Amino acid sequence: MKHTVSTFQKMKEEHKKITMLTAYDYSMAKLMDDAGIHGILVGDSLGMVMLGYEDTLSVTMEDMIHHTAAVARGAKNALVVGDMPFMSYQASVYDAVVNAGRLMKEGRCQAVKLEGGATVCQQIRAITDASIPVMAHIGLTPQSVNAFGGFKVQGKTEQAAKKLLADAKAVEEAGAFAVVLECVPDKLAALISKSISIPTIGIGAGADCDGQILVYQDMLAMFSDFKPKFVKQFADIGMAMKDGFSKYIEEVQTGTFPAQEHTFKIDDDIIEKLY
Repeated sequence: MKHTVSTFQKMKEEHKKITMLTAYDYSMAKLMDDAGIHGILVGDSLGMVMLGYEDTLSVTMEDMIHHTAAVARGAKNALVVGDMPFMSYQASVYDAVVNAGRLMKEGRCQAVKLEGGATVCQQIRAITDASIPVMAHIGLTPQSVNAFGGFKVQGKTEQAAKKLLADAKAVEEAGAFAVVLECVPDKLAALISKSISIPTIGIGAGADCDGQILVYQDMLAMFSDFKPKFVKQFADIGMAMKDGFSKYIEEVQTGTFPAQEHTFKIDDDIIEKLY
């Protein structure tokens, strides 16, 4: 069954947990889809885990469209959400609608995600008015890393906690169908989840969110530059890949690969005629 924004809303109402992961290519999206994931975010995290940037700020609309289209071709059942990159929606409402439209039309996703609370509600309203579903994102918003002074937990003071709660209510009122809560204290995330009617998707926000999302390279131990506290590594695929690469190198160098079963045959008399 194809998951939609309505699926997500129904799951919250029925107290069923929503599962999401990031993906950036066809093959990985297909594997996740076959496993039964509910939603796939084509995150601008691709800047760090796929392109090697130190943050997400250099990711372009062209990057996002390219990767989103690949994921959309692989995901037949999961809800595909395309991330709107830095400065694709902040400058004006017009930019926000046009770029969200490009992600939907060229990237073939079913929803877009943008970062920010009350400050981007005008953009959320305009995008949803254009019949494009919007997933909001509050708490630690990586595109604001320079304003935050680094990757830090958000909402720990009374004032900051009140602002996050207000932001969650604001994006709901603006028309967002769900909201990502990133690096938010678990009790605050639980309060937010109870205070709004749309699903909350947590990443470093505790178990009481309506759903969870992780970067797949993190949860499979494929990204070694750093490991956030909130990540659980569900499989050591990174080490398995390194082992596979090492065995390949060894067998090529020793001549044991390719073996006869990996080769194609030709009649000896044809070869003899070539000399």
